Amino acid sequence: MSSMDIGIDLGTANIIVTMGSKIITDEPSVVAYDTKKDEIIAIGHDAYKMIGRTPKHILIRKPLNDGTISDDELAIKMIREFVLKASRNLMIKPQIVICVPSAVTDVENRAVVEAALSAGARKVYLIKEPIAAILGAGVDISKADGAMVVDIGGGTCDVAVVSFNGIVTSSTLKMAGNKFDQAIIKYFVNRDKILIGEKMAEESKIKIGSVYEPNKDNCMVVKGRHLIEGLPRGIEVSEVEMYEALLPCAMEIVAQTKAIFEATPPELVGDILTSSIVLTGGGAMLRGLPELMTHHLKCPCRVAENPLECVALGAAKAFKVADSLMDGFEKVSVYKYK
Repeated sequence: MSSMDIGIDLGTANIIVTMGSKIITDEPSVVAYDTKKDEIIAIGHDAYKMIGRTPKHILIRKPLNDGTISDDELAIKMIREFVLKASRNLMIKPQIVICVPSAVTDVENRAVVEAALSAGARKVYLIKEPIAAILGAGVDISKADGAMVVDIGGGTCDVAVVSFNGIVTSSTLKMAGNKFDQAIIKYFVNRDKILIGEKMAEESKIKIGSVYEPNKDNCMVVKGRHLIEGLPRGIEVSEVEMYEALLPCAMEIVAQTKAIFEATPPELVGDILTSSIVLTGGGAMLRGLPELMTHHLKCPCRVAENPLECVALGAAKAFKVADSLMDGFEKVSVYKYK
């Protein structure tokens, strides 16, 4: 990959942009829109800081939701802004490889490509998330050996078995970081009648979230609004309570992975038993998840180095192996810059 070529991980929660092999941008996939002026006023970190703190005429939107593009117009503007930011100082038009959520449609793919072209791309490629994730994890997929990746992002969980540069079997589950946050919110509403915000739920998940052998001594204070009294309320919460809130979600991922095993040829299952399941994405960092999966699947499971960045790094590496990839990397010749 040329040092001027750009890789983009178009995630539900974050957009990560690489140039060459370096990450140059990592920001939330959030847009702040002013309805009075009919214009975007903030993108990324600046927009994320505004969540829950804006007047009615300023809307905070996430253009990608549960692995799909929920707002085409805002998504295109957001992509274009990040591409322009990355390529502003380049003398020639870069090639761009974009990793799109696995559930997007052909129409949405075309919209993403057009956004990149309008921002000055010379040529645009698309790559599937599982392929990018396993490349970014440093796994050699060129051999006829089975490798399994479980990529847990913000909107979707992609499970795939890869062998000889192609996807053997794969599946997408809408159970990922955002669903974990929603489970936490629902848990405290049902148990304590306290409504907490998305940012508070995410913070508690990161600090004391656990899905395997929780530590009752690890605690934090969760703050929100009491639904009956209507007043602010803070309660101390331990890992054990977070375990109760998060375990059902984690077990859905375990069940999905088991279903992929059942659809995989036995020779490749034997390879995976030797090499281990690779976890990538922000959800892979949930405390106890590798141990939970190892316990239920009877197969070793490990978290990739830099799991948050695996997909973006895999997109950056894709140019080097583009000619050999059998599946998951699309050479979109009709999208050449004209």
